[in-house]
Amino acid sequence: METLLYIALFAPLVSSMFSALFTTTPKKTFVGVIASLLIFTSFVSSSLLLALIVVNGSAPVHVEMMTWMATGDLYIPFGFIVDEVSVTMMMVVTLVSTIVHIYSIGYMDHDKGFNRFFAWLSAFVFSMMVLVMSDNYAGLFIGWEGVGLCSWGLIGFWFHKESATWAANEAFIMNRIADLGMLIGIFLVYWNTGTLQYEGAFEAFQTLDTATLTWIGIFLFIGAMGKSAQFPLHTWLADAMEGPTPVSALIHAATMVTAGVYLVIRSNELYSLIPNVGLFIASLGAFVALFAASMALVNRDMKRIIAYSTLSQLGYMFAAAGLGAYWVALFHLMAHAFFKALLFLGAGNVMHAMHDELDPFKMGGLKKVMKWTWIMMTIASLALAGIFPFAGFFSKDTILEAAFAEHHFVIYGVLLFTAGLTAFYSFRLVALIFHGEERYKIFGIHPHEAYRFMLVAMSPLLILAMIAGVLQEPFFHMIEEILSAHEYHIHSHTTLWIMLVGTQVFVALAILYAYKKYANAFIKVPDGTSAIENSFAYKLLYNQYYIPYFYEEYLVKPYKEISDMFWNKVDMKIVDASVDGIAGIIYGTGEKTRAMQSGNLSTMLKWMVVGLVVLLSLAVVFGLAARYSDSITVILSGLGVM
Repeated sequence: METLLYIALFAPLVSSMFSALFTTTPKKTFVGVIASLLIFTSFVSSSLLLALIVVNGSAPVHVEMMTWMATGDLYIPFGFIVDEVSVTMMMVVTLVSTIVHIYSIGYMDHDKGFNRFFAWLSAFVFSMMVLVMSDNYAGLFIGWEGVGLCSWGLIGFWFHKESATWAANEAFIMNRIADLGMLIGIFLVYWNTGTLQYEGAFEAFQTLDTATLTWIGIFLFIGAMGKSAQFPLHTWLADAMEGPTPVSALIHAATMVTAGVYLVIRSNELYSLIPNVGLFIASLGAFVALFAASMALVNRDMKRIIAYSTLSQLGYMFAAAGLGAYWVALFHLMAHAFFKALLFLGAGNVMHAMHDELDPFKMGGLKKVMKWTWIMMTIASLALAGIFPFAGFFSKDTILEAAFAEHHFVIYGVLLFTAGLTAFYSFRLVALIFHGEERYKIFGIHPHEAYRFMLVAMSPLLILAMIAGVLQEPFFHMIEEILSAHEYHIHSHTTLWIMLVGTQVFVALAILYAYKKYANAFIKVPDGTSAIENSFAYKLLYNQYYIPYFYEEYLVKPYKEISDMFWNKVDMKIVDASVDGIAGIIYGTGEKTRAMQSGNLSTMLKWMVVGLVVLLSLAVVFGLAARYSDSITVILSGLGVM
């Protein structure tokens, strides 16, 4: 089993290193093929590990490759663990990564950076595997920073575009701000427990006071807020859509942005001891779910709408984890990865067909020429909306049941209302893209369906979006071995059925309203002149509640002005001037004294005489000072100097 662990972990690294060998050469299709095969190898190994753990009831696989740090009482190994939680994440990461790699062979076919793209993409997968497989917080943090670096490289992959480099820097910097909080949390773990190993730290948590645990939980969650784009560190996620669409499918739907949720789930034994922090996490998650959904209602960028949807669903996951329903959060993480990656890849098909056009109002009627993409995106949207019997119904409904069963009715109400908004904006997008008048003809665009192998690559996600819900019970029985899992049931069957039917009716009505409003043949491309577009509510949502504007005007610009001032006034006129002045003095002294080394015999004899006179003078002075030291002391005392 250790061999399988190493294959699952290091196959993506080999894939990245292999692809990196060709980054300076023209596009070679075999680079993408071999990279995809190596990621598939990691998926197969992860699948076998899952089978051994679940079917055979094997104990978790725990290996220590070597010592990483050992000084004093600090001992951190390169250790990895495969248990029910980590193997679930391994399966999600490697399955979606395999599909995205294969899909990218077609999507990036005409891109000059084809080979470089696969090097970055595989490096990201390796970093993500380190994150989820490490058996300690230090190893998790290494993977955490690795996915941050790879995300920077992939978001800014088209670095010739200023918007892409800006988005990459925004994501990187905002995550570093959050990671400072996470580092403090990790330091607090070691300071109070003497270890960073999960097992040892979790045992020590039982003996710590609530105040200490609260601070640890808060600082670790700050790191999770940045990586999972929770308010107020959320603005980078939508801007990160500047990267290639396969990047959005892998990083910003299925893997990296869920790392914060994984951190809370992995630290469940900590958060179970501090329910007040858990309630804050759940409340923030519910707020973010509604907050992000509201912004998706009016947005006119296809990828940004799906990104806001991801942000909203992350809120659902944190709501579940904060309420102590850790297995429910993990199940929704898994189900969401399938249908959201499918949505993003479908959006990639549409972008290719529409020559990178992102405004759904400029599309319409595409189902006639993109039948399979229409089917896939419609089913993915049904799963996202939580329509029975698709995957999202089972995972989202269980979160609602958990909130209701725990008597957090405000959180339940917010999440229920958000479900309706989710259904509306999801099918607003589907209606605008695939139904109604063929508005794209006005712009001279001739759309076409994606390559057949790209559609075939997407088919596993389509199947899982439809059937993943049936895995809920087996998943629950597997995960209860490691998480303090329990099923959430409403005691009254009547209440339960009212909730289920009511939610489905509410969501269905939202879908019908979206179709009625946006699927007709006379939708006009908005030009900013309608009463709705000029309303305060529309502008508020369209401008993201003016939060990016606030950050730019009151944080970024003042910081830049202060930096410019310190650069001009302090750095240039004091620091640089001091260094340059010292260098000038030394250089000038050297220029004036270089005559001493002219090689002229008479000149050198003169300098020897000067040196001899100086030495003799110093000898006389020090000799007299030593002989008459007492007299000198008396004289100085009389003068009041000493």
